[in-house]
Amino acid sequence: MLWPGKCRWFSRFHLCQPENNDRIAPSKSVKFVMPQISRANCIPKQFDSLPNGLLDISVNNLHTLITEPTLFHLPGKRPETLFVSVLLHGNESTGFLAVQKLLQKYHGQSLPRGLTLFFGNTQAARFNLRRLDGQPDFNRIWPGTALPESPEAVWAAQICQIMRERKVFASVDVHNNTGLNPHYACINKLGKDFLHLGALFGRLLVYFTHPKGTQSSAFAEFCPAVTLECGRPGQPHGTEHAFQFLDSCLHLHEFPAQPIAKQDVDIYHTVAQVTVAEDVSYSFSDATADLLLDPELESLNFTEIPAGKVLGTTDCARMPLIAKDNDGKPVTEQFLTVTDGQVQVTRQTMPSMLTLDERVIRQDCLCYLMERLAV
Repeated sequence: MLWPGKCRWFSRFHLCQPENNDRIAPSKSVKFVMPQISRANCIPKQFDSLPNGLLDISVNNLHTLITEPTLFHLPGKRPETLFVSVLLHGNESTGFLAVQKLLQKYHGQSLPRGLTLFFGNTQAARFNLRRLDGQPDFNRIWPGTALPESPEAVWAAQICQIMRERKVFASVDVHNNTGLNPHYACINKLGKDFLHLGALFGRLLVYFTHPKGTQSSAFAEFCPAVTLECGRPGQPHGTEHAFQFLDSCLHLHEFPAQPIAKQDVDIYHTVAQVTVAEDVSYSFSDATADLLLDPELESLNFTEIPAGKVLGTTDCARMPLIAKDNDGKPVTEQFLTVTDGQVQVTRQTMPSMLTLDERVIRQDCLCYLMERLAV
């Protein structure tokens, strides 16, 4: 039975009850800086029941119930577990809202299958930020990461080991975009189970192998895994779409044996990530910035754009943008050029994840460039 109640948390070595002072109370004066996590405290917390209040708490208050990255293992009629990860980025709330709706549906009932919930960066969610200053990106720390070793990478690796031993049926990581994008599913392998899982969300799929260190790429080594991109946060249809997908996964007995039909999906492959050079200032409105970006850029997401399309203007003596391929090698000259102060693409391509959020551009990237992929 799915009943929120007093949680008991456990590691591999001990079992105890949390004290009331384990919860962080809201403070009147806060900085957007996360205290350093010591290696001694990087064992992921695990619970076998849900805390009181989880089903109706707001995302910005979630840190008062769940103070740090935490796993919740819930039993179901089928033992093979569905793993669901939310809030790896604190400003992407749709996954949390969809999980709340799912738990509300099964409140007082047995789940169709086992469900493990992972709540990521609740401290950043408190301030509606992707991550806090001093934190790594929680979706770049998983096994295979290119980031330096960190306590966060240690607990991410431990979570993978924990879930590998639990025989996961499928993994779902729920995200939002800050820019104007359609809903789509991302996969890291082209096996039929991955394709069927992605197609359950919709016909638009993106296959990617870069950036490294994502949750879905780590879990793809031992189960079908997908990342859901559910549009902008705060949109009810995004929450409903994610909820329906998760509910369908709970009821899915197995993946179809036959390959996916070509007409059922449109698959794109990311071929480059575009970032702004670290020493280049940029803006969508400040003409004194090194790079003045086109304020209509986000309308280009998932649109074929021709060679010569202008992304912005610059007074820099060098190219202000950097493009890298899936191996992290520079490929800027293959995709971008500066002509008479205009930053242009050099070949037909399709961008995704273009955003007007200047903070996200610096923390993540300007966009990805994609090409159509045959099934």
